[in-house]
Amino acid sequence: MVMHVPAEARGDERGALLAFIEEQRGGIRRALLGLTEEQARTRPSASELSLGGLLKHVAEVEQSWVARARQEPPAVQRDESNWQETFQLVGDETVASQLAYWREVAADTEKLVRSAPSLDDTFPLPPDPWFPPEGRVSLRWLCLHLIRETARHAGHADIIRESLDGKTAFELVAQEQGTSWG
Repeated sequence: MVMHVPAEARGDERGALLAFIEEQRGGIRRALLGLTEEQARTRPSASELSLGGLLKHVAEVEQSWVARARQEPPAVQRDESNWQETFQLVGDETVASQLAYWREVAADTEKLVRSAPSLDDTFPLPPDPWFPPEGRVSLRWLCLHLIRETARHAGHADIIRESLDGKTAFELVAQEQGTSWG
């Protein structure tokens, strides 16, 4: 896929990192194009993942990392009792509501990255075993982690979407652009 990088991002590390995060977000958003709520909740593979659940998860994860960088608690507290809900649309949650929430989170991520004095600035992590053992990470590390996390789930989204109706990432890019693939 060719990534469009705005002129203001070329040569600017912050802009480049934010553009790569946005590119991966786009993969997940495109996987949801034209689907019903029911389809977005469907789990068409051996996995428990659905496209709606992936959308919710990546928005929550991104928000929680930005909150950590600000040394604030995440908007949604997750533990063993509710961890599975990070991958499920529950109650009145919809794809549209999660997309709107993710847009807010993305704007907040950009604000944090653009306003920080330096990408070398660090923040502490909780002493949980799944976090890097150093106990601190930089804003640059945060951006790279968001790229990795979102890209991983964008790949899952590609597989789920293709399992639902056969549409590939290339077809969805063309659909988003109002053209056709192939």
